[in-house]
Amino acid sequence: MSIETPRRARRVDLTVTDRAIEVVARDHPAGHDTGWHTHRRAQLIYAAEGVMGVTTAEGVWITPPERAVWVPAGTVHRVAARSALRMRNLFVKADARPALPGTCTVVTVSPLMRELIEEAGRLDAEYDPAGADGRLMAVLLDRIETLPATPLHLPMPSDTRLRRITEALAAEPGDDRTLAEWAPDAGASARTLARLFQRQAGMTFGAWRQQARLLAALERLADGQPVTTVALDLGYDSPSAFSAMFKRALGATPSGYFKASGEPQSVRQQLDAGQRQEAVA
Repeated sequence: MSIETPRRARRVDLTVTDRAIEVVARDHPAGHDTGWHTHRRAQLIYAAEGVMGVTTAEGVWITPPERAVWVPAGTVHRVAARSALRMRNLFVKADARPALPGTCTVVTVSPLMRELIEEAGRLDAEYDPAGADGRLMAVLLDRIETLPATPLHLPMPSDTRLRRITEALAAEPGDDRTLAEWAPDAGASARTLARLFQRQAGMTFGAWRQQARLLAALERLADGQPVTTVALDLGYDSPSAFSAMFKRALGATPSGYFKASGEPQSVRQQLDAGQRQEAVA
């Protein structure tokens, strides 16, 4: 997992109609990166299969299968495929609904929502807003307004002293140094660093590091690394301690979570067989 600062972004508009919502399907191989860009519409980026990372100035959002990231219109972001990826993009006009989310967030996609997205992706872009297809899209918008959030966000503090710590931990999430041990490198006392973490990240240093480890674990598990290897590399004393943390955060053990979400290897096999399209998200 990498921590980056948004650079100059290009404007990318993939919609072709004035409909309130359009669905654009994209498949990407592992390692694909869109680069920094922005859209005039809000976007629900849905990982039908595979794991992706969405980065903005505010932080990193990691989405395993059956999760999606809501990105408000005009937000500078980039999308990276952590594993082979089947992606469905729902582009939504900003005024389509009054209660659409105003910030980036990871949301859980229910089985009903998943089927709605897949069916919407098969419709003609020029669907009749007043007909059956338009009603299906209206239901989609209703569901987007009520999607439950999932705790898969890693906030990025802006203070340069904290960035020295967060960037180092993003590169080596298994590093178990305390704030007192980080203080000389960061250039501030442990007390100051603790206060800054709470103010800028909205959580303690310990909570931030655990979240960084959780998101790093999702990437590595999606890449097929064994649970034991991931657990030890991320600084846990044993696989059981790692699995307990994972279950507390996401409600299932690592093996159970990916089994329920869909096996990412199946997507990789499809894309390696040539069923992929290279395009900007």
